[in-house]
Amino acid sequence: MIDIAFLREHPDVVRRGAQRKRIAFDVDRALALDADRRRLLGVREAAKAEQNRVGKQVAGLAGDAKQEALARLKALKDEVGAADAALAPVDKELEALMRQAPNPPADDVPDGLTDADNVEVRRHGEPTTFPFAPKDHVDLMTARGWLDVDRAGRLAGSRSYILKGDAVLLEQAVLRLGLDLVVARGFVPMAVPVLVKEAALVGTAYFPGAEEQTYGIANPTFEDQACWLVGTSEVSVTAYRAGEILDERELPLRYAGISPCFRREAGTYGKDTRGLYRVHQFNKVEQVVVDVADPAKSRAHLADIVRNAEDLLKALELPYRVVEVCAGDMGRGQVFKYDLEAWMPSRKGWGETHSASMFFDFQARRLDLRYRGEDGKVRICHTLNNTVVATPRVLIALLENHQRADGSIAIPKALRPYLGGRESFPAPA
Repeated sequence: MIDIAFLREHPDVVRRGAQRKRIAFDVDRALALDADRRRLLGVREAAKAEQNRVGKQVAGLAGDAKQEALARLKALKDEVGAADAALAPVDKELEALMRQAPNPPADDVPDGLTDADNVEVRRHGEPTTFPFAPKDHVDLMTARGWLDVDRAGRLAGSRSYILKGDAVLLEQAVLRLGLDLVVARGFVPMAVPVLVKEAALVGTAYFPGAEEQTYGIANPTFEDQACWLVGTSEVSVTAYRAGEILDERELPLRYAGISPCFRREAGTYGKDTRGLYRVHQFNKVEQVVVDVADPAKSRAHLADIVRNAEDLLKALELPYRVVEVCAGDMGRGQVFKYDLEAWMPSRKGWGETHSASMFFDFQARRLDLRYRGEDGKVRICHTLNNTVVATPRVLIALLENHQRADGSIAIPKALRPYLGGRESFPAPA
């Protein structure tokens, strides 16, 4: 959520940011509601101040003067009540509207409308070429008995899958490699709830906006509150300290959340239906950083978490590229965003494997996540997040890029310790 004071001072910046992100937001209505709210607050506070003044005089009055003072107190009480009654709907509408307000993208975010307008900033390796006809990951896996989509569909519907045998071990090896990488760099591993109250999704800025992509639970278990399955452990990890005032000496907090994730993939009917690219359930290790309100430090953290993701892709010996996400392809909360995309031969193109987002105080303001500085002042934290690794999507790139002419699949050196020292998966019998 953006600061209402920022909106007052820089309405054109917010208006331009909404236009760049292609997110509808009525700046003028928000400013009118804010002005109305401040006027009503002024009326209420003036009435309360007079209540206090008259109340202190009553004890020293007698006769008609006392009766007049009591009558005035009653009138003032009615004024306060009327102001409160008028304020309630204004507060409600303004709060709902401000939750829709997009965070203006940074000036150096490229303009554009869709992911086709994202800007490549660097590349590691080049698209893999083969001296033979390569197979896609579905054929590579089914030939080995590693993947069963048909029975998974009967169990759970479309976009479901079952991994078996060495595919399970490979998936766990990739996840553990990612977790070990960031833990060695100071991130605290966290296994977090994947079923959360709505407040966690509102606080992390997934709601409003991503309801259609999120699985809701028909029979809530949280004191009859609505609850939801998370699409990323970012939700649970970032909301972990919500409502708290942290000591600046604790910061930065660096967490690595590991969890299953769930997404409805609404609006993707008929798109990416073959294989493991777009599925309803997957596993992920997620980096989350919480630190002081310093844009320069946030930029440095963004570079660090992107570097961690790049090092994971390098360890998997995969060609990849890093792109700056254009304004029109960004979400409501991000100030700046990178995507990392690995080469996927079957797609004949780059496929997104990581997204790194910098929010400044947007999420923390909604979560009431604050810290007390050395000067004693309380400020809103800054937050960031980025994928370390997500499966099974990364398995597409891993298997397809490392297949060999003899039908075997090479195992990258970094994964071998997690797979009993094996150097390759043999060709199917």
